[in-house]
Amino acid sequence: MDVLIESTKAFEKDLARLSENEKAVAIQKINDCASLFPTQKANVYRKLRRLPIASTLNDYESSLYTLRLSQKLRMILTVDEDPIFGQVIFTLFRVVKHNELDQAYKSVAESLYQNLLHHNREAAQIS
Repeated sequence: MDVLIESTKAFEKDLARLSENEKAVAIQKINDCASLFPTQKANVYRKLRRLPIASTLNDYESSLYTLRLSQKLRMILTVDEDPIFGQVIFTLFRVVKHNELDQAYKSVAESLYQNLLHHNREAAQIS
């Protein structure tokens, strides 16, 4: 299984603000997840946490997670498994302080799922 790691501009910007030690920890944690995924997928998922999204996603399951980097830092990422191409894609969205996590997570979720969330609001208004 191939493992791809992609990052967003917001992630790169967040990473640039970290100390050298914090950057090293962030990079090491995601590399650990990526290297373990092909053989120890369940262990990787145990390290990840899924926060609730306020609205339903039309019965789709969110692939958005948080990963604890340290006592103070969290990473927001998606894990998308693609069995057709035999790969998993880790997309890194943000690295934030723990106290900023809820707002950042909500913002990323809204940007990722805006079409589904918008569709749900329209359906609710019609009903």
